[in-house]
Amino acid sequence: MEDIQTWVSNHKLTTIGAIWASTIGASLAYNTYTRAKTPLKTSLRLIHARMHAQALTLAVLSGAAAYHYYEKNSGRSKQDNTING
Repeated sequence: MEDIQTWVSNHKLTTIGAIWASTIGASLAYNTYTRAKTPLKTSLRLIHARMHAQALTLAVLSGAAAYHYYEKNSGRSKQDNTING
């Protein structure tokens, strides 16, 4: 688990891009699967997929920012303790 966390920490943009692409694919697959119930044009399916991916990407970016803030502050507190302690 720590190896995955380290890789994600070192490759934040790659991870966010992969999540975005996965969401686009999943949304298009879901819309294709449910096409019989709600017939949509291909352009509308693409717009919906992009909106879903954008919403999830914003959530992931917010989480990455919070993690970066936490990581930065916890690193400082460890350094301060070693210098002062």
